[in-house]
Amino acid sequence: MEKNGKKSEDIISLDENKDSDNFIDLNNSGSREDKQNEIIVPVLEKTEQKKLSFLDILAKFSPGKSLRTALDDILEGKTGALIVVDSPELKNLLDGGFRINARFTPQKLCELSKMDGAIVLSDDLKKILFANVLLVPDSRIPTNETGTRHKAAERTARQARTLAIAVSERRNKITLFYEDKKNILEDSENVLRRATETLNILEKQREIFDELLKNLNILEITKLVSVADVCSVLQRIEVIIKMMDTMKRYLTELGNQGVILRMRVRELFKGIETIESLLLMDYSNKPQNVKKILLNLNFENVIDMDSFSRIIFELSPDTQVNAKGHRILEKLNLTEREVKALISNFGNLANILEASEEDIGRILKGKAQSFRKELEGLKEQILIGKKI
Repeated sequence: MEKNGKKSEDIISLDENKDSDNFIDLNNSGSREDKQNEIIVPVLEKTEQKKLSFLDILAKFSPGKSLRTALDDILEGKTGALIVVDSPELKNLLDGGFRINARFTPQKLCELSKMDGAIVLSDDLKKILFANVLLVPDSRIPTNETGTRHKAAERTARQARTLAIAVSERRNKITLFYEDKKNILEDSENVLRRATETLNILEKQREIFDELLKNLNILEITKLVSVADVCSVLQRIEVIIKMMDTMKRYLTELGNQGVILRMRVRELFKGIETIESLLLMDYSNKPQNVKKILLNLNFENVIDMDSFSRIIFELSPDTQVNAKGHRILEKLNLTEREVKALISNFGNLANILEASEEDIGRILKGKAQSFRKELEGLKEQILIGKKI
């Protein structure tokens, strides 16, 4: 058995998947162009209204949704379109056009897109409010876009703090601008292919994680755990969690087409976060602080064992450590209070394993004998390599 499990170099880099999250942060925000004497756009005040997340927005464009159907039809018809969602700040950026105020349907949106101007949808996307509107956002708002339609969409999204959609007949692309973020919608077949590739990698990572966890179980029972052993498991957990963020995006964008993938992803992710929490409780005196650090680590920090161990535990990888016992004892027929009492009295799992039935009895009262029997059975399962 390899004491430290797989080498940290075995952990794959997911740089190849970075482009899968196409939402790009754009610097700065916008203000109205009639503020002649102001330098562009002071920081906008936070609104009390709950803001939609990236996944909330992306879910509205999954295959089968009426808005996505309309956009695909516009793209296929090669007419192009500029669509913006209503917001409190938008009314000051509209000029001219026709008031429609009709129920939204993909057919109506397609027909109205044949006009040159922008189309305004209600904030719940259930109505078409205006058509053939001229958008007049502040021209001083910086943009990397080159086309008139895309420039107007980006500036409007940032200044009005809303969602704008540019459909390009020339580039054959649908681009979303949501406040200061940008995303290019991909064909569902391409998304499905990339999601399947990521799922295959995720399955391999889960297999490696399960082996590392079995190895750690044995080392904890035999009192031979080092920081590197703990970090190897935590590293793999962080890789899986970061991959899950990518998978969530794919599954959201796929909508109903990703049902089977979603079921498999749930199986692969089952128990991961709970195990991480228990590991942090076992080996850190400040698990909540360590969790915050893990959330902010990039892949380079996660993969480098020496850097990872010092960032998380402030110890070198070869330092010997003892588990408190939360994760192992959680497998037994004990209440949370009893687990805490055992750890509080004996300090760690090694001392609990060596404690006499009499000593255990002082904590568990009449359950000492059954506890010892159950613990011995669990030890046997661990030592033969059984998953617990």
